[in-house]
Amino acid sequence: MSHNVDVRRDRPDGPRAPPTLGGVLVIEQELVNAIVAHAKKDHPDEACGVVTGPEGSDRPTRFVPMLNAAMSPTFYEFDSADLLALYQEMDAQVEVPVVVYHSHTATQAYPSRTDIGLAMEPDAHYLLVSTREHGNAPGDVELRSYRIRDGEVAEEPVRVVASYDGDPPE
Repeated sequence: MSHNVDVRRDRPDGPRAPPTLGGVLVIEQELVNAIVAHAKKDHPDEACGVVTGPEGSDRPTRFVPMLNAAMSPTFYEFDSADLLALYQEMDAQVEVPVVVYHSHTATQAYPSRTDIGLAMEPDAHYLLVSTREHGNAPGDVELRSYRIRDGEVAEEPVRVVASYDGDPPE
């Protein structure tokens, strides 16, 4: 099942050219579907998770939904034991967190000050899904990706592909 995704390029205070932290998130439709399904399933609480990929590839491949330990509609927190286990798995499989995702249930898909402060993976794509319009019911979601480094936020384009075969990430 494919989800309609509204990819926007504006900020809460209006359109603006993003800082040049660079990049384009290239992601398979199957992964987008899984992320959106997780966000809708956990609504009205925020959902969170990671999509890992081979080290050095910038290619998201393994979907890892995580438990929002905060169980909150306004905040997400990875369970520390689950996060430790994930990092041990990634080390063993020579993977990195390519995408760190979470949902916003009542606001647009733009990082909050808390989100920015918690962004500890400078090479990851931070993908936000807003379920504010339809919640866990059928309907479109807003999906946007950012790079967050040292408190700087730069939105980046999202290119959803059917498959990486023949369509390498940029």
